[in-house]
Formats: sequence, structure tokens, C-alpha cells
Amino acid sequence: MTIAGIDLGTTNSLIALWTDSGPELVANALGETLTPSAVSIAEDGAVLVGRAAADRLITHPDRSVASFKRWMGSSAGARLAGRFYRAEELSALVLRSLKEDAEAKLGEPIGEAVISAPAYFSDPQRKATLDAARLAGLTVERLINEPTAAALAHGLDSVEEGRFLILDLGGGTFDVSLLHKFDGVMEVRASAGDSHLGGDDFRDALVALIARRHGVNPDKLARTELARLMREAERIKHALTAEDRAAYEIELAGELRRGEIGRAEFEEAAQPLLRRMRAPIERTVSDARVDPQTIDQIVLVGGATRMPMARALVARLFGRFPLIHPRPDHVVGLGAAVQAGLKARHAALADVVMTDVCPFTLGISVRDPSAPDQRTMSPLIERNAVVPISRAGRYYTVSDNQTGIVIEVFQGENLRPAQNVKIGELRMPVPPAPAGREGVDVRFTYDVNGALEVEVVAETTGQRERRVFRNEANLSLEELDRRFLALAAIKAPPRDQAENRALIARAERLYAESLGAAREHIKRLLGEFEMALAEQQLRDAAALRGGFAEALDGFERIWPT
Repeated sequence: MTIAGIDLGTTNSLIALWTDSGPELVANALGETLTPSAVSIAEDGAVLVGRAAADRLITHPDRSVASFKRWMGSSAGARLAGRFYRAEELSALVLRSLKEDAEAKLGEPIGEAVISAPAYFSDPQRKATLDAARLAGLTVERLINEPTAAALAHGLDSVEEGRFLILDLGGGTFDVSLLHKFDGVMEVRASAGDSHLGGDDFRDALVALIARRHGVNPDKLARTELARLMREAERIKHALTAEDRAAYEIELAGELRRGEIGRAEFEEAAQPLLRRMRAPIERTVSDARVDPQTIDQIVLVGGATRMPMARALVARLFGRFPLIHPRPDHVVGLGAAVQAGLKARHAALADVVMTDVCPFTLGISVRDPSAPDQRTMSPLIERNAVVPISRAGRYYTVSDNQTGIVIEVFQGENLRPAQNVKIGELRMPVPPAPAGREGVDVRFTYDVNGALEVEVVAETTGQRERRVFRNEANLSLEELDRRFLALAAIKAPPRDQAENRALIARAERLYAESLGAAREHIKRLLGEFEMALAEQQLRDAAALRGGFAEALDGFERIWPT
């Protein structure tokens, strides 16, 4: 059975396959390799994923949602058409759509996948990603860190050996990895990141800028108006990549607002975000213990690295221009496909070896000997240790006649456990004895998927317990089974209807964004298309769709929204 490589992104997702000629992207039903990570529930109950769902964010905000990757590992979600969906379920619907695209191309089932995850995703977030795959009917062969996947794809493209710094700024996350390539080995030396920093945050800076300029509170806007404002801010962000200034016109709070934003003004508003970008870059270089001048290439990947300010920041930090990957939106998915080829032991990759690191410190909470009323972290696996890895430590009772030792497992870099992410806890009984007499051996084993197994053995009794924790925010195994059946019952529209639905959603979005004569023009075009569809019934509608798409393209050239 074929193993697919999947980039499950905040803004867009994609699926790729390893072939005899290298990694190959799979197009969706619209012929596009990037599928927007958006979900919408249609009026007939069908689930829409991708372009149509993204357009319906404007017209049907109560039935549509995007950017849910940021909720992974929490109990957050969205209520669509009267039903509550968690981030795992929404992500599963995207994964299921990608899986169906690959199966349509191959003509055979796909049950296994390598899925990318931000390097700085916590243990609960990684478990949520694995849960989403399970809900989509996929077995995850490997969770690969996004910058590691990008490095893997870049490393195959590049014949050079040396040190590569990969900066991955996507829609919702920022990850940095330093890779050393030598003799066919690609070794990740250090990783860092920010799992809540990405292109969406730069868009939101523009939203705030426009709102302040016109005295509007975004929190008090109707959902449709806020969705239009966010879409307009996204358009401005893209425009300022190529131009020094971008004009806008949008209806907010019942009034038509016009204005112009310059690139310098946008960059000033984004300064706090640029400062946040510096910290993971500096930490990665410091943890790898390399002189910045010895880094051979600095590679930018992720769609948000197209912003001139992101490139300028890197140039200022290193005193040279970074290398811009020719396919910044695709490289993580291509790298995931390379990893899928490695898992399948493809002959063309026989000489390639890839290592990765644990991006976080993992340890337990212990009593601070200098301040008995406080707790401190006792690290067992420190950040950027090469994985897989297993480390152990021995811990003793702290009170006379203590009958048990509680092992609280944390992930993070703060000295105080309460400031880190709690992964879970377990209690090991011990015989009553004077303080310090009884102890337990605690072993952490961290695998290439970012899964932590904890083993505790009582020193005196030999009692042993192993556990892979599920965070309180993660779904239980029983709940996963129940939700899998519920998702399986949700119908998806036939693949041959995807283009029709996407065009209708696009036209409805253009109508919502337009006024006056432009709105009437779209209304007429949409009515003619729907009437022609009904008349054609089961006949081939390719020519009809082509004409309608061309008409919509022409409309946007004349009346840009």
C-alpha cells in the first residue's frame, strides 16, 4: 500500500507521493495542488473542504471555519450548522479530502501517511494530530517536523554539503531548524519555533490597523463583516509583497470605507511580530553551537516568507540575503513525501539518512531543596537531543513514612513546572520508610514521532508501570471511536460536483463583497450558470464551467474586490 506525504497546514494543505522520478504533488478535484484548510457545511448537510469552504467564510460564517490548526491539543472548536466540531475533527475532514484526491489519482486505497507538524508543537498538539489522522482513516507512519521536511526536500535538491538554516513561516506557525548535511546524512542539529506566529498574525495586524484608522472595533463587527475585513487584509498583505502601496475599499459597520496602506506602515505595525521571529532564530543557532558565519545557506520556506519584511529581517540578522525556495508553499509537503519514500525503503533513497531532534526539554516536577515549598524542573531529556532517545533518573521520597511518589511530567524550558506544559502524571506506591530511603527509577523514551513513553520502577518492590499519556484536552480512545463513526456518516459531495460547488461559492462570495451594478452583474451570471446546470443534468458540464469561470475572472479584472 502506498504511503503518502501530507502537509497539514494552517492556511493550506497538500498531499504528495514518492515516485520513481521523485516527490510528486497530487492535484485536488479543482486541479490545484494547494487545498485551503477550510471546512463548511452546505445547506444539504454535505461537508465542503477547500476553495468552496474558504469562499463560504464570507457568505456563510455560521457554517464555515478556517485556521483551526491553531486549536490542536485544546478542547476548542467551532459550531457549524448546529453541531460542535473539535479541531481534530475539522482537520480529519481536510485529511480525508486529501486522501480521496490521492486515491483518485492512484486508483487504489491509501491507508498510511507521513504527516508534517510544527517542530514546536507540544505533546498534546502532536497527539491531536495523530487523532485527526485516525479519524480520517489514516495510520501515521511518521510525524515529521515541518522544517525537517523542508530540509529533507531541500537537501535532495541541493548537491552541496554543509550547514543549512531552514526558516519556515507558514500561515499559523514559525519553525526554525539547523541542518548539517554530510556523506548522505542529513542531521538536524537544533530546532525552535513559535506555534502561534504566522501569516495570519501579520494579516491580523492589518485588520487592527484598518479598524483603528476608521474607529471600528473588530470585536463588534458582524461575522460577515469581520470575514470580509480579514479577507481584504489578506489581499493587502499579498499586494504589499510586490507593491509599495495598496488601496482598499470595504463596507464596515454599515459605511463604505476607503484608504491606502503603505508597506512602511504595515512593517511598523508588524514590528512586535518581527521581534518574536528573532528569538527562535537566535535560540536555534545558539543551541546548535555554530558560528552564524559558518552557516552555508539560509533557506526561507512557507508562504509568509514572501513578505519583504521577513526577508529583510533575516538579511539584517546574518548580514546576507537568504535563499528563497522556489516553491515555498509546497516544500514541506514534498519533504513529507520524501520521508514516505524513506519509510517505504525506496531504492532511490537507499543512501539517504535523516536524523531529527526533540524540540522541547522533558522532565518531572521535584521539590526545590533550597525552598521546600516550591517545585522545580528536573530535566531528563533536554531540548535538541537527537531522537529516538531514552534517558533515566532516580528520585527519592522527601517525607518520613511516605507511601507513594507522584511523577508529574512536564514539557518546556521554564525552571518552574507550572510555567511549562503538563503532559500527565502517575503515582507509584512505595513502602513506608524514613525520608530518602525509598526511590523510583523514571525512564523517558522519546520516539521519532514526538511520542513520549514514561516508565517508572519502584526500587524496593520492583513494581513497574509504563504509560503514554493523553492530555486532558485530548480525546479518549472511546471518544475517538464514537467521533470516527459520526464523521463517517457525514456525506461529501461527489468529486465531479466539486468544481460546480466551488464556482457557485466563489460567485456568492463576489456578490457579498460587491455593491450596486457589480452585484447585479454577479447575480445575473450566477443565475444563468445554475439554470444551465439544471438544464444539462447529467451531461458533461466542463465547457459550461469554463465559461462561467472565465466570466468571473473577467468580473474581478473589471471590479476587483
